[in-house]
Amino acid sequence: MTGEQLQELWGRTSGKLRELLNEDSYDRWIAGIVPLRMSESALVLGVSNDIFCDWLRSNYQDLIAETLREASGRAMKVSFEGGHEFAPITIADNPSPPAAEGRTTGGRASRRSADQAAAPPPTPYNRHFTFDTFVVGDNNRFAYAASTAVAKAPGKAYNPLFIHGATALGKTHLLQAVAHETVGRRRRVRVEYMTSEDFTNHFIDALQRRSLPKFRQHLRSVDILLLDDVQFFTDKEQLQEEFFHTFNTLFNNHKQIILTSDRPPHEIGGLEKRLVSRFEWGLTTEVMPPNIETRMAILRKKQEEHSIKLDDDVLFFIASRIKSNIRRLEGALIQLVSYASISGESIAQARAGELLRPLLEEESSSSLTIADIQRAVAEHYDIRLADMTSKRRPQNIAFPRQIAMYLSRTMTQESLPRIADNFNRNHATVLHAVGTIERKMNEDSDLRNAISRLERRLKVQ
Repeated sequence: MTGEQLQELWGRTSGKLRELLNEDSYDRWIAGIVPLRMSESALVLGVSNDIFCDWLRSNYQDLIAETLREASGRAMKVSFEGGHEFAPITIADNPSPPAAEGRTTGGRASRRSADQAAAPPPTPYNRHFTFDTFVVGDNNRFAYAASTAVAKAPGKAYNPLFIHGATALGKTHLLQAVAHETVGRRRRVRVEYMTSEDFTNHFIDALQRRSLPKFRQHLRSVDILLLDDVQFFTDKEQLQEEFFHTFNTLFNNHKQIILTSDRPPHEIGGLEKRLVSRFEWGLTTEVMPPNIETRMAILRKKQEEHSIKLDDDVLFFIASRIKSNIRRLEGALIQLVSYASISGESIAQARAGELLRPLLEEESSSSLTIADIQRAVAEHYDIRLADMTSKRRPQNIAFPRQIAMYLSRTMTQESLPRIADNFNRNHATVLHAVGTIERKMNEDSDLRNAISRLERRLKVQ
């Protein structure tokens, strides 16, 4: 194949990838790839460095290989090679200053200098996420107490503090409440809040811009580091190495570290033992789903923000029917209050049930787990359950796996990263699987019927 033909093939492939990914992901990870050489069965792609090779291999190799197969008409192995210049980066250069003294990084912008160019962009804090607005119950009392203790004495009370629990139970609220409280108490405190995915993106940006020392200086000079969703570091060796040294620097300097995850440290697969050990050095505490008394208290607290008030029997109806997470509970309240405000109608319990029917149906389906779906699909297609998370890619395994990903996306409330983690894949692979199954369902009535049977089976479990 000539160089011109190679460029044309990669152009078709990257064009399809642009359609599958959002603009930021495409510009950040795909736009700068250089096609180097291709044989009958393999394509070698050039990137700037070996760490970027590892990132693409862990997160996008499957998606690129599948998209290349569609563009070329044959299956080929995709590999990456470092040491090649990227095309110009199209991501907006929007650096932020080091963590502010006496304010959060989401506050008023200050003048930037060239030495601050590698600092991650600001992440605004939610002004509602304070200790005053956090409803304390038996499910979260210990986590709340630990967080307030840390806010009063950063680096002394519990360090690190590790908070784990399912989604939408208040972990991020507690993180940002610590930030608000410490800034209010100590005007010169330097606070940095970010998700683990933010950490990853800024680290890769710093590598591309050859400004890694400035990135490290920024994060390792803060007084309090608040890191959300550390399970995102799973199987990312270079990122774990980078954060390991950041953690050590902050800890040895008696700076406060607070981490959150959807599971305790020892249950995070693909995490180095030395990181698990450090995460468990301090205090590990769990946030659990609220009981009905706490759910009622949450609804009453949230209702204070609205001029329209619902009767207690309606609040009790919501609290008794929605148990899985706080975000859905608050969403139900907002939906009823908004309807009452627009219509002028007084909301009775029966009417609340009618208005919230779709949300209540989602709630009832939320008890379905990804493991349930994997088991049902494996049995239906007569493959091993272990194949759902294995690296094997023959069609008789890969296709059922895609169906299980599709059903996990459409029948549960789990996030893309959470689904990807359960399949030992990345979120881009899940997105591609969902798109593939949706397209094939439109073309194949047998597949539509098979998936309908699986859905009916899963709904009655």
